[in-house]
Amino acid sequence: MSSMQTPSDASAVDHAITSRMSARAFTSQPVPRALITEILQVASRAPSGTNTQPWKVYVLQGASRDSLVDKVCAEHEALRANPELAKNYQEQYDYYPTQWVSPYIDRRRENGWSLYGLLGIGKADKDKMHLQQQRNFRFFDAPVGLMFTIDPIMGRGSLLDYGMFLQNIMLAARARGLHTCPQAAWNAFHNTILPHIGAGEGERMVCGMSLGWADEGEKVNTLLTPRVPVEEFTHWMD
Repeated sequence: MSSMQTPSDASAVDHAITSRMSARAFTSQPVPRALITEILQVASRAPSGTNTQPWKVYVLQGASRDSLVDKVCAEHEALRANPELAKNYQEQYDYYPTQWVSPYIDRRRENGWSLYGLLGIGKADKDKMHLQQQRNFRFFDAPVGLMFTIDPIMGRGSLLDYGMFLQNIMLAARARGLHTCPQAAWNAFHNTILPHIGAGEGERMVCGMSLGWADEGEKVNTLLTPRVPVEEFTHWMD
């Protein structure tokens, strides 16, 4: 342990990490702009290759948030009514693999059915599944929506840098009593989102994020996703 780090410091960091979750229900309590700025300022200390700092953040609140929710939810409904429209909603980069294999597909399924099971949604409940998916596009009622973009000239390594920045946002928010939900679900709607937020020419979506105060009374926020033990993903080379 560094001489500059005390046990209490470690406990605070560990608590922010271990208590972080993807909240899927938020209260309407507003988040002050100064607090959002503080979180982003702290998060900007994330490392990046040669200090390129490839992140660009758009903060949606109030009318801008609500208008985007209305637009994307309408498109989500149209997609359900006409699945052929899916060809118009292609992500700008492959977040997920094109072919799933174990153990990743197993973890994905466990995650999905754990969520649906908690909410009492069965495999045949297509309407309920659709509505739950659409909760993504309502920011799970969070008062703040964040959209993250990147310059297309940047390489794959910049997405690694971006991930550390996003994690910093989530941990800085958690340390201040807030919760978040990082969301790749928005990416397919980039043709609607990018003009709405006034993104520059060529900017690409990385992901969205909900930010706010978690609704502690909602069952969905009791979901605790498992993690495999250290022994399963670590190889010691002595």
